[in-house]
Amino acid sequence: MSLPKIAVIMSTTRASRFADVPAAWIRDLAVARGDMEVELVDLRNYPMPFFDEPASNAWVPSSNDVARRWQATVARFDGYIFVTAEYNRGLPAVLKNALDYAYPEWNRKPCACVGYGSVGGARAIEQLRLNCVELQMAPTRNGVHIQGRDFFDALREAKPLAEIPYIEENAGVMLEELLWWTLALRHARAS
Repeated sequence: MSLPKIAVIMSTTRASRFADVPAAWIRDLAVARGDMEVELVDLRNYPMPFFDEPASNAWVPSSNDVARRWQATVARFDGYIFVTAEYNRGLPAVLKNALDYAYPEWNRKPCACVGYGSVGGARAIEQLRLNCVELQMAPTRNGVHIQGRDFFDALREAKPLAEIPYIEENAGVMLEELLWWTLALRHARAS
């Protein structure tokens, strides 16, 4: 059986974003395990307008070409890692928009979250998990939260994430959970 395919989705498109750093870091940790294929997916490559379709693509095919390309990308993966900032106690609008543009492509697949910011993206991740449940996804219990002084040192001083003692262990637990759910749900979807 082929290795499960995992997308690391960078959930913000701002020019000054920090997402590239944790996205590359978690991708490298996941690849080093050798038990999953991992690909970075950048929402900058999918400039969709704010959701403007008659209905979800579960009911009506999307008319927007970029949205259809996005849906095809989402469909290629067995699981997802969302790397997200927290904007005003919530998830970035571009991520919510991307979630809304696909529906059946997310169904019955797992997701995990890496958050960053003053409180480690915790409030954004809690909202994201609720959105994912509505999309019939299985969010992992454990995630990674790059927070407080560690976040600001990484952002302002370019402190390597590998030097933050607690997050690599958290990432290992999260990746183990993600792999378990990915394999279980892939098997269930096939049968």
